[in-house]
Amino acid sequence: MPLPQIPLSTVRLHHMARHRLCEAPTGTAKGSDLHQLMQDLTFVQLDSINTVSRAHHMILHARRTNYRPRALDKLMSDRLAFEHWTHDASLIEMENFAHWKLKFARDAVIVKARYKNWRRDGYEEKFNTVLQHIADNGPCCSSDVGKDEKKGSGGWWDWHPSKTALEYLWRAGKLSVTHRKGFRKFYDLTERVIPKAHLAASFTPEETIDHACATALDKLGFATSGEIAAFWDMITPAEAKAWCAAQLAAGDLVEVELQTAQGGKPRRSFMRPTTLDTPLPEPTKRIRILSPFDPALRDRKRTERLFGFHYRIEVFVPAPKRQYGYYVFPVLEGDRLIGRIDMKADRARDTMAVRAFWPESGVKLGTGRIKALSTAIERSTRLADVTDVDYAADWLR
Repeated sequence: MPLPQIPLSTVRLHHMARHRLCEAPTGTAKGSDLHQLMQDLTFVQLDSINTVSRAHHMILHARRTNYRPRALDKLMSDRLAFEHWTHDASLIEMENFAHWKLKFARDAVIVKARYKNWRRDGYEEKFNTVLQHIADNGPCCSSDVGKDEKKGSGGWWDWHPSKTALEYLWRAGKLSVTHRKGFRKFYDLTERVIPKAHLAASFTPEETIDHACATALDKLGFATSGEIAAFWDMITPAEAKAWCAAQLAAGDLVEVELQTAQGGKPRRSFMRPTTLDTPLPEPTKRIRILSPFDPALRDRKRTERLFGFHYRIEVFVPAPKRQYGYYVFPVLEGDRLIGRIDMKADRARDTMAVRAFWPESGVKLGTGRIKALSTAIERSTRLADVTDVDYAADWLR
């Protein structure tokens, strides 16, 4: 029997609604409102690049234009989120912490092998010293330990042994990030950071695998087993595949074929039998400037299938070879990615410098769209804490 065919418009609408990009970006963006948003997103990726604002701030601002970074600091100090690794460093809603114990155990093995390949000789000998230092003196950062140790010559990532020990103990769950200053992590003993209820809770590996797969599918709407495994990056593709097979056999999943923006053969995926039962709101037409690491876009191949939008970070591409720019931002209008923008907060001049906007093929830059885009840029200035906007003469490409 042929599999049900799901139109691209339906797939895209579910993807956007589950990433909180359909509704108008209103709300207080602090306290319980921000916590609810974090619960709905499950995590936001951290990134150090501060061209406009750091990735986690832009992710939340795209969904709440009232959002300001101090509200997230309060959420962290209230211990409603913790910092660890998904596919990258992320802030994760605290209800997931007990399930993270499986990842701590797995990372303890994986990271140890990785650090061995990096030839971090001597870092394991620093475990007890680092733990004792923190126990006696409270939270510390990497500059508080290993003061007599030398780094190699490999650049900022070439850590001294005690810094490597800090990172390893964090990845293994022995330490937790208690706060950041700027973008510098401060570590404390996990039992002094994580609320007791979450610290005491425990799940079997099977329960955590079920949680990881179920929440991933809930956030994606439609997904392959590979996409389910990649969502949290805490279980293996084989475990996700086995979960999907068991759920399918039990009637808790169905297979469907998804239309894609690229045309051609539909993509076979899974969904819950009730996925299409609940009507979803049409997305607001507001223009939003998104972080390249927005959870709705971080899977670049999925983004191409959903939106026909090809995006690559060019930070590490030599300037003469860049197609667009060092760090350009995707621009969303309704349910369509309409282009990308190159802009940077020049804080010394209290100005947002807008260098260029490249519309996607078929996107016309009429007066109304240009005005809406300018309004979105002005909202970004408030997040970046600058006052003025400086448009290059030929910023509309």
